[in-house]
Amino acid sequence: MLFWLLYDVLAKHASFLRVFRYVSTRILAGTITALVLSFVIGPWFIERLRSRQIGQQIREEGPKTHKKKAGTPTMGGSLILFCLVISTLLWCDLENRMVWLALTVTVLFGAIGFADDYAKVTKKNTKGVSGKTRLLLEFAIAGAAMSYLFLSDVLPPDVRLHLQLPFTNFYDNAIILPAWLYILFSSFIVVGTANAVNLTDGLDGLAIGPAIMNAGTFLIFAYIAGVSTTIVTGGVEVNLAQYLHVAHISDVAEIAVFCGALFGAGVGFLWYNTYPAQVFMGDVGSLSLGGAIGMLAVLTKSEIVLLIVGGLFVVEALSVIIQTSVFKATKKRPQGGKRVFRMAPIHHHYELKGWEEPKIIVRFWLVSLLLALLALGTLKLR
Repeated sequence: MLFWLLYDVLAKHASFLRVFRYVSTRILAGTITALVLSFVIGPWFIERLRSRQIGQQIREEGPKTHKKKAGTPTMGGSLILFCLVISTLLWCDLENRMVWLALTVTVLFGAIGFADDYAKVTKKNTKGVSGKTRLLLEFAIAGAAMSYLFLSDVLPPDVRLHLQLPFTNFYDNAIILPAWLYILFSSFIVVGTANAVNLTDGLDGLAIGPAIMNAGTFLIFAYIAGVSTTIVTGGVEVNLAQYLHVAHISDVAEIAVFCGALFGAGVGFLWYNTYPAQVFMGDVGSLSLGGAIGMLAVLTKSEIVLLIVGGLFVVEALSVIIQTSVFKATKKRPQGGKRVFRMAPIHHHYELKGWEEPKIIVRFWLVSLLLALLALGTLKLR
């Protein structure tokens, strides 16, 4: 809305406002807007959660050290969503369908998380919405979004059904999948990422830190894939995406503004969520963040690279899958089911090994930072 007002309306009378036509300007504006909004309304929002007794319910089977966190305000992810949505609506070109796809999936996944959190708070237990119902709704949303994305003209025909392998030239080595398979695969990416972030959200600030790094990484991917900046190489003028051998998708540049808003909202929330947390994000935050990250990977044609940049989320999810699978396969033994980890997800394993919570959080952040840098390295190493 502000983009339209400043550039399409007021810039005709004040030429200096034309600076807002540049994506780079609006990335900064979106990031700062989301961050400032978090700082301004955060204290009031947390106090409202506390006054309404919207507190965290702690699992009985979880680490005993978490008992002291019972009652800490939860559903703080609503703050992330609010700041993200407002900043995106203010600074993105709202005629861009990619922006609406990313925003719609993010908000709807957040709505599923909100329903789950609300059920937990009202029932005063950790059950919430059943897992099957959640997955059904998530796949329905992701499937509808992916069907529209890949069966419409939102993506150019020469990249629509292509799957890029890391460290390869997109236009020479991409794998082309049938539409039905790509829709299924991309839906799984979005749903899988959402639930992986949800599993990671078990310690103060543990999930939001890597989510911020993911947002920053995909911001760079979206900017490179979408901008029309040209470079002369070998006497030939090519755009930045062609120079780096990634898919060129002109409309995806606006997604970089969305990424900036997500980055700012995440940093603003981390101010309150860092150890010891004043508020937890809840499923409304983790599912919406994961849905957003999954959409960013699909829209920037970085589905496989997501395994690298979101590697921490992948490991957290795999630890649960491994623990559950091994336990079920061995539960008929006389001594009972075997456990690979002391507790899953894996951050609880390190808690039970005696690591202090801040040490786990910071070290996991550092691993996530390393993975983000490695993912960025795929842009140049072809």
